[in-house]
Amino acid sequence: MRYWLVYLSERAIVLIDLMALLLIMWATVEACIAIARNAFAPGSNQVLRAIWLRYARWLVAALSLQLAADIIETSISTNWETIVRVGSIAVIRTFLNYFLDHDVDAIRARQHKHPSPAVASRDS
Repeated sequence: MRYWLVYLSERAIVLIDLMALLLIMWATVEACIAIARNAFAPGSNQVLRAIWLRYARWLVAALSLQLAADIIETSISTNWETIVRVGSIAVIRTFLNYFLDHDVDAIRARQHKHPSPAVASRDS
């Protein structure tokens, strides 16, 4: 039974890490294209902030997936070196996730409190 649990967990870890990698790649390509299109446009600061906010949301999602894979990996690890290594990575990812998510929430709150003139004129 333990063999099958470890076997399935190892496959799940690879699959989850692959999903996180694909998310990061997709988000990075999307952000680069959007930045290239809008870098020199009028009012580009607001647009670039919106691009960064969308990119940050994707990164938070990918970090969460990677953290899930780390949790699974520590649950099947049998030696302390692996547990400490994966645990350290999980702590770093947790801090990155927390601060990135905190920045996203702060920017979102600022945007709702002080909407840009372009957004305000569209809503009217």
